[in-house]
Amino acid sequence: MTDPVLSLRSLHKRFGPKVAVGGLSLDVPAGSMLGLLGPNGAGKTTTLSMATGLLRPDGGTAHVLGVDVWRDPAAAKARMGVLPDGVRMFDRLTGAELLRYTGLLRGMAEADVTARAGELLAALGLDEAGSTLVVDYSAGMRKKIGLACALIHAPRLLVLDEPFEAVDPVSGEAIRSILRGFVGSGGTVVLSSHVMELVESLCDRVAIVAEGRILADGTLDEVRAGESLQQRFLQLVGVHELGEGTLSWLRSS
Repeated sequence: MTDPVLSLRSLHKRFGPKVAVGGLSLDVPAGSMLGLLGPNGAGKTTTLSMATGLLRPDGGTAHVLGVDVWRDPAAAKARMGVLPDGVRMFDRLTGAELLRYTGLLRGMAEADVTARAGELLAALGLDEAGSTLVVDYSAGMRKKIGLACALIHAPRLLVLDEPFEAVDPVSGEAIRSILRGFVGSGGTVVLSSHVMELVESLCDRVAIVAEGRILADGTLDEVRAGESLQQRFLQLVGVHELGEGTLSWLRSS
């Protein structure tokens, strides 16, 4: 067994009286694609933010390829590409300029940045938008340029928060192809999503989170336990039942 690419141990985070993440531990092996599932407010984004150096944990550790994210953040971040949710981009740059800026920040050679930026823009259907300011991009285009920024330095780990949100089906299929190729060549992906069908069709590992804790973690088949992922998720997380007569005013007479 090789060491995990991403290893989280007893991560804690509290916002005032609310415990967002409470003692969460998770290992992600090399060459896998893990889907992180959970209801709204489950702690998925908080967990990924702590794992990638965007949010300091109150306790616990995060290691990327053996490097402690909070003791040596520069070395850890050099090994991963991150698509965060809700973090502002330098949107007064064009798409091509943003990619160039990101690549140069990563210490890449100018020639490599230029070549890779062109390939990424074409692969993600953004070649015609490369000269457009990012502030004028749609929500889906912003997701795609964010993914391109995460990929440009050829990391060994990708951490993606809702990478398919607001993305059209054609672009979504292109992203799936890129991620499958990345994992097929030995890369590792962790992505969060609310779409069960997407995770079930794309990921080989799943972790289900609720109230800041891991409820299930393992291969897709282990977590499903002979049922659909949707059924298993609802069993673990629970279903919010509407009481009799609730919203009766919405029903036609």
